[in-house]
Formats: sequence, C-alpha cells, structure tokens
Amino acid sequence: MTWYVITKDEPGHIKQIGEEADRATTSKHHAEQLVKTYGGHIVELIEKPNPEVVSKAEAKMLDKAKTASYPANYISMNAHPDPGANGTSYEELRLMRALVNGYTVAKKKKYLVYKTLGGKQEHEQFAQAYRSSVYPGTVSWILTNEVTNRSFAQFTEAEIEHYGLQDCEKEEVTDDAD
Repeated sequence: MTWYVITKDEPGHIKQIGEEADRATTSKHHAEQLVKTYGGHIVELIEKPNPEVVSKAEAKMLDKAKTASYPANYISMNAHPDPGANGTSYEELRLMRALVNGYTVAKKKKYLVYKTLGGKQEHEQFAQAYRSSVYPGTVSWILTNEVTNRSFAQFTEAEIEHYGLQDCEKEEVTDDAD
C-alpha cells in the first residue's frame, strides 16, 4: 500500500499541513486536493525492505562488490559456483538485492544439549552437556534440575556431530547468554 504525505520544504523533516492532513492518506487524489488548498508538495512513502540474510562468505563478496568499478558485474562473476555459467541465477538476484537493500550475516544456530534422566526422584533431573574448561576439546556433563543457558553449554550442529551428541535432546538458543 502506498501512502502520501503533504509537506512543506523543510530539509530532513516531513511536516504535514492543514487540518485535514493530520495523517498520511492512501488517496493520491485526496493528497492533490490538500496541496491545492494548503500548498506544499506530495511525498510518496514506501516501506524499507527487509535486509537479506547472507553467509559470511557472501558478506565478504558483497563488501568487495561495493568497492568494485561495476558491482553488479562483480556479483555476477562471483555468485555462481561455476564461473562460466550463463543466465541470471536466483542466488545472483538475491545478492543484488542484498547489495541494494542491505544485508545481515546469518548466525549459526546454537543449542543446549541434555538428557532427561528417568528414575523415581521427586523432581525431573537432567544431565546437561557443556564444554570442559579442565579438559579443553572435551564435553563434560553436569547433573541439574533445569537446563541453563550459558555460553559454555551452547553447541552448533557441527559440534553436536563432532562430540557424538546426536542422540541427546536439544533446545535452540534464542539469544546469547554470558
């Protein structure tokens, strides 16, 4: 949906004018009538597009494209796994949008890894995996009543595979703790 705002020339500000112009309108005709009555000009407002999510490697390539003489050509030449590929790929278009609209680098998902312990105890207990500070490069387990989100207890998918924790329960970390 397009919105129109009536404004006077004030650099950096959109100031609406007139009693009827207390908010933007979706009617271009109505905006034109307000300009005739109160003066000023019409400004068409558009929504800022969401930034594209790109990998670290793509972000490096986009940074180089920004300084290239022909950014679109640079993306075209580097977006394909096969440099001789013909035609425009989806990846190429996505990276062009990222260059124009902005981009954010994707973060690797992290998980808390644990096992729920059975038994006849009164409260549920968990064995939670964490990186050992005593024996670097290994995983240790701590017995706990609740799974806690600490930086040393967060694992990526690759780390879960590396340490052989695939048979454990995992919970995605929504924000970085510690």
